[in-house]
Amino acid sequence: MPSNTVNKIAKCGTAAIVGRPNVGKSTLLNSIIGEKISITSIVPQTTRQQIRGIYTDPRGQIIFIDTPGLHAGGDRLDKFMNRSSLGAVEGVDIVVHVADSSERVGQEERFVVSQLARLKIPVIVALNKVDYGKGRHIPEYIHLWEEATGKSIQDIQNLVLLPLSALKGTNVEKLLEVIFEYLPQGPMLYPDDIITDFPKALAMADLIREQLFHVMREEIPHSIAVKIEKTAPRKGKILYVRALILVDRDSQKEIVIGHKGEVLKTVGTQARVGLEELLGQKVFLELFVKTSKNWRDNPAQLEEMGYVFEG
Repeated sequence: MPSNTVNKIAKCGTAAIVGRPNVGKSTLLNSIIGEKISITSIVPQTTRQQIRGIYTDPRGQIIFIDTPGLHAGGDRLDKFMNRSSLGAVEGVDIVVHVADSSERVGQEERFVVSQLARLKIPVIVALNKVDYGKGRHIPEYIHLWEEATGKSIQDIQNLVLLPLSALKGTNVEKLLEVIFEYLPQGPMLYPDDIITDFPKALAMADLIREQLFHVMREEIPHSIAVKIEKTAPRKGKILYVRALILVDRDSQKEIVIGHKGEVLKTVGTQARVGLEELLGQKVFLELFVKTSKNWRDNPAQLEEMGYVFEG
C-alpha cells in the first residue's frame, strides 16, 4: 500500500478499547498493530494515558484508543484515569469492551457495563483470555449485559459478542472484520507507516516504568511514576536520557534502588535496550529515584508527566 494514504477515501474511524484493569486491553492493541506501542504487565493499572494505535490495511484505517482500566479509586490520578477512559468513548465510532472471560463477573465489570450500556454506538464485547479458561464464564457476561439493558442478548442492538485471545491472536482478525463493517467511509487520517501518535517522551517513560514492573514484580510500589527530565545528543550519535523515578515514601525509594543499587541497575540495563529499539539509536540512560509525597494528588506534578486536567 503506498504511503500517501492521507485523504484517500476508504473505511476510516475510531475505536475505543475500554474495560477494567488487567483484562488485556494493551495486549490486544499491541497484537493488532503488530508492534508494542502500549505498556503491558501482569500488574493492574499499568496504562495511565490514552494511547492511540493506528491500523491501516487495504480495507481502510482504524484509529484505536487504548484507555486506562476503569476502577474504583479516590486520588486525583485515579479520577483522571477513569475520566480519561470514559471520555475516550465520546465521539468514537465503535467501542471494544475487553472482558476477561477466564474470571467471574465482579463489581468493576458491573461498573464498566453500566457505563457502556447507555451508549448509542456499536459495542463489541471482546471476551478475552479464552485460552486460559476456555470461556467458561462467558454466560455470566451475557447475563450481565442482559441485566444492564433489560433485553435478551439477541435483542440488544449494535452489540457483538466475540470470544478471542489477544495473547495468542485467536479471532483478532475477526475483530478487525467486525470493526471495519461498522466504520463509515471517509478519508484516512494518517499515512500508512504511522502506527501511533503517542508522544515520544511519554512512550520512553512508559517503557522504563514497564521494566520496573518486570524486574520488581510483587515488590513494585503502586505509587510509582517515571518522568523524562532531559534528552540530549552526545558524540557518536548517542542520545543521553535522564529519567526520574517518583515514589511517595522513602521506604519505597530503598526498594526501587535495591541492595547496592542492583534493582536500579537491572532496570536501567533492560530499559536501555528497549529505548534503543524504540528510538533506533544508541542510548546512555541515567536513572534517579526521588521521594515526592502525594505526587498522585499534585496537579502540577501530574501535568508535568502528561496528565492534562480540565476544570
